[in-house]
Amino acid sequence: MAAGHGSRLARATGNTRKQFLHFKEAPLYWQSVLTMAAVPNLSGIVVVFPGEELTDRTRELESLKRRSLLGLRIVSVAGGLRRQDSVRQGLASLPADCDHVLVHDCARPFFSAGLVRNLQDGLSHEVQGVVPAIPVTDTIKECQGDVVRTTLDRSRLAAVQTPQLFPARLLRQVHDQALREDWQVTDDASMIERAGFLVRIVPGERDNIKITTPEDLRVLATPSIPPVPCTGLGYDVHAYGGNRPLVLGGIPIAGAPNVKAHSDGDVLLHALCDAILSCLGAGDIGDHFPDTEDRFENIASGILLSEVMDLARASALVVHHVDLTIIAQTPRLSPHKAAIRSNVARLMEIEDRQVNVKATTEEHLGFTGRREGIKAVAVVTAARVQG
Repeated sequence: MAAGHGSRLARATGNTRKQFLHFKEAPLYWQSVLTMAAVPNLSGIVVVFPGEELTDRTRELESLKRRSLLGLRIVSVAGGLRRQDSVRQGLASLPADCDHVLVHDCARPFFSAGLVRNLQDGLSHEVQGVVPAIPVTDTIKECQGDVVRTTLDRSRLAAVQTPQLFPARLLRQVHDQALREDWQVTDDASMIERAGFLVRIVPGERDNIKITTPEDLRVLATPSIPPVPCTGLGYDVHAYGGNRPLVLGGIPIAGAPNVKAHSDGDVLLHALCDAILSCLGAGDIGDHFPDTEDRFENIASGILLSEVMDLARASALVVHHVDLTIIAQTPRLSPHKAAIRSNVARLMEIEDRQVNVKATTEEHLGFTGRREGIKAVAVVTAARVQG
């Protein structure tokens, strides 16, 4: 949606509509197009422009498309007088076989492709819409003029954002009903609700702000520094024959050989800690938790991982994916991989799908093949925010 008038910002922008302000050498609406284009199963994008600017803005859009080569069908249509009129115009331009549609206000240019995936994950047969929302932290009062009538329970309130996801056919039907009955709404979710259908919320993003006031323009003037990708590798070994029961990824492995260790001997979490520290350029696990200190004797490696993750957060490191490989001739680890995966994800406060766990042998070669010990390799893919 890029058809708004932006009257509240007219004086601050010299009468340039906010969606056409330049950001990163392109109009602001293009930032939303680029983010949507990163959603894997998106089929196409419709940009709704003000009717009086359609020809010029379509020419501009075609130039941007040639410059970026996004590999998506991107078309433009004229909007209407109200936001809901513009949405209806955009819906009319969708292919007949479109099953779901995202509606997004380009005045929110800083949403992520991950937010769209969360909306998709929230779809089910029980709901007819999914929207992002963040908790309300201010105290909200209902007023009449300058008199407070009541204070609302903020635990039941949420600030709703876009994009919003709906079945395309249903949204068309509800927009037709709104036109016949002259509804006045501020977003598509409220239209779906008014028609008697259920809408689900998923966690929104604090950075997904709406450019509304002159103060918000400072965000556009502040150059954003992209996160720097990084990869960390961790490796650890423990010998069998010790006094510690085998634990992998925080999961006890019943019937397995004991390991020799100062801590609990969780070879997998030790390798993972080293991989994260590698991303930080912060040495290795022995630098932070030396086996010469009594306080680390028999300590649960989940505690060590928690401290390493605190370092990661303090350094603005965001972990995107973890790949873990356990190498051992014994025990058999296939029955434990799912539990290990889920527990590692829980300890790192990421999703299961961001963790992969593999187990292999070395075909009776080397010390692992002779059942003398176990080793693990961890690879962490992350990004570090600079500044």
